Amino acid sequence: MGLQITGKNIELTTALRRYIERKLSRLNRHFPNIIDTKVEISEEKTKSPQQQFAVRVIVAGSGTQFYGDERGVDLFQAIDKVADVMVRQLEQHKGKLYERGRGVSPIRDEPVEEISTEKPAPEVVKVKRFTLKPMTLAEAADRMEALGHNFFLFQNADTKELNLLYRRKDGNYGLIEPELG
Repeated sequence: MGLQITGKNIELTTALRRYIERKLSRLNRHFPNIIDTKVEISEEKTKSPQQQFAVRVIVAGSGTQFYGDERGVDLFQAIDKVADVMVRQLEQHKGKLYERGRGVSPIRDEPVEEISTEKPAPEVVKVKRFTLKPMTLAEAADRMEALGHNFFLFQNADTKELNLLYRRKDGNYGLIEPELG
């Protein structure tokens, strides 16, 4: 595995180079087909001190390329974070290759057993019926809250169309207004 380290607005010491080599050398354990690794380290003037140091890593393997970009309050923390990101990406890719059964396992260099990727079709296990009454958006939101649901299907009193009101992760509401095409 070739390792190329470049610095931008920062001095690359031998201790820093050794730390990067040690952290990124473990990538070969997770994906042995790595050809080249490029690391770019930079210190940037940002308003947030938590994002002062940036580390970008590009790992080139046999026909694939992986990219990681992390920031941290200090350089070693950013290197640790990007190394974890790269390990996770390589593990996911290795798992995809193994599950698909594409010839040879990337770890064992042995033929992989045929694995059936067919999943049983999901089936409807419950049917719910209810009467739709025209209501305003505010009434639909109140009704959804009263039921304790994360979504609510209703007939909009203003447009006479079916709408879906849902709770977003940020706590606000979203509205889906279908259009026939």
